[in-house]
Amino acid sequence: MHKSYKVGSWIVDPSLNSMSCDGRMVRLEPKVMEVLLCLAQHPGETLSKEQLFQAVWPNVIVTEDVLKRCIAELRRAFDDDARNPHIIETISKRGYRLLAPVSESTETSPAAAESAVTDSIVVLPFANMSPDPENEYFADGITEEIIDALSQIEGLLVVARSSAFSFKGKYVDLRIVGEQLKVRTVLEGSVRRADNRLRITAQLVSTTDGYHLWSERYERELKDVFAIQEEIAQAIAQRLRITFPWGGKPLVKISTPNLEAYQSYLKGQTLLYKRGSAIPRALVSCRRAVELDPSYALAWACLANCYTLLCWYGGEAPHRCMPKATEAARRAAALDPSLAEAHSAQALLSLLYSRDRAETEREFTRAVQLNPKDIQALAWYGCFYLQLSEGRLTEGMEQVKLALTSDPLSGYAHTQYALTCVVAGKTAEGVEVCRRAVELDSESFVANWVLQVALLSNREPEAALLAGEAALAMSGRSPWSMALVAMGFADLGRVPEADAVYCEMQARARHQFVQPTSLAFAAAAASKEEEAIRHAREAFEIHDPNSQIFFSRYLPVSARLYRYPRFREILAQIGRSDWLRDC
Repeated sequence: MHKSYKVGSWIVDPSLNSMSCDGRMVRLEPKVMEVLLCLAQHPGETLSKEQLFQAVWPNVIVTEDVLKRCIAELRRAFDDDARNPHIIETISKRGYRLLAPVSESTETSPAAAESAVTDSIVVLPFANMSPDPENEYFADGITEEIIDALSQIEGLLVVARSSAFSFKGKYVDLRIVGEQLKVRTVLEGSVRRADNRLRITAQLVSTTDGYHLWSERYERELKDVFAIQEEIAQAIAQRLRITFPWGGKPLVKISTPNLEAYQSYLKGQTLLYKRGSAIPRALVSCRRAVELDPSYALAWACLANCYTLLCWYGGEAPHRCMPKATEAARRAAALDPSLAEAHSAQALLSLLYSRDRAETEREFTRAVQLNPKDIQALAWYGCFYLQLSEGRLTEGMEQVKLALTSDPLSGYAHTQYALTCVVAGKTAEGVEVCRRAVELDSESFVANWVLQVALLSNREPEAALLAGEAALAMSGRSPWSMALVAMGFADLGRVPEADAVYCEMQARARHQFVQPTSLAFAAAAASKEEEAIRHAREAFEIHDPNSQIFFSRYLPVSARLYRYPRFREILAQIGRSDWLRDC
């Protein structure tokens, strides 16, 4: 369904999960949009909760609180008051009714914003036209390689990956893309692979008037994939009349001559972006890539991040992952000292595992120098190191804001910026930014988890518990989220319920690895000081990477642990006396 609707004075565009009115645009979570569309199909009628459940969540059991949250999000977006509604009315013990008039919209999308940068482009995800769905990774990888190549051109603003990929699989008016991202041009295309043959089409379109500036079709052998990417990047530079001082140096770097290794890396990198249960599969692909080409530096860097993030999210204990991550990062840096990804991977390991703060800053600084547009490196450097490790709060916010500026529709960039706001004491802003992150990527566990952190820090424990329901459901009851739920109960004085959550975490820890950092938080929420101290000590002893971030005095939710003198003694023993200032 691609047509737009008018609900009251608002233009609702289901294809973009957005609604706009008087120049203001609001993005909705997909399920929130589905609830709105269901109501809009029956304006003036009372729809029961059961009807809405059946329409929006068929064959799925969800609690009534989930529907209430969707209605609350709609009211917030419409600026509607439940006590004096103009848009959505609650019919007691029956359901909900849409009060506003509904009609099909005849308005056209505005042209690209006047504030768009003249030399600016977004590369939309190339469509996979191959019969094998596995080639989706290949098409996504080619898109990302072209983004990276264009990013090297001085004077050309290139939208980062996450914002570009937010339009993946959607039919969109390119003029709306131009308006939202403030770009003048869009590159779109398709990839078809059959055996050893490759067909890539690409076209450059003006977002102002939809005029096709350039198009080309390439039919080559698979081994020519790097040459095709180079030709596309050079053609765009020439068509936009951008001059750049490369002196004939290629924009596309051939990182491996082994095409099978290249494809394994592309799959691994794409899976790693998804986090969660995709990380082990990403690790398998990256391991395959370095087996096929042991000199593939980029794949070694990605493999290092796979091991680090697998441990970070609690998939494995540190002794099983972090030494392998360290070795992979060192191999990447030795193979290519100019590779930003290798320095970023080393920096993260220095911070989370070896606890070498001087090396952490040196490696992050080098990574950002080599690639100032690396969203991941900017986020890790700004939030994890500058803010949470070193207490350089304003400087850290500035770094993460650079990532947000480059990637304005990225749920991840919004999530990281929301966390920097919370750490800097701007908790209300953090809540608002994180709600936007959830709108942009409703399936992101990290976004929902940071929303819990922000709400707890803003002294909204009931709202934090509600956000925790979503985080727990999508993560298989992650210990990160369970610890925050326990803290929410404690903040409400419901200590027995906090204790029940902690007991559940303990039971799980008897048969699988659970980060002791999370257990320490939950034990403190359950008012069990002795156990909280034991878990905290274990976290530092086994080098649980979570301990280097979540135990920071600059993270508001850690305050309960800092009340314990023995916790402060542990920090002094491991060389973090700087976290004890003013405690």
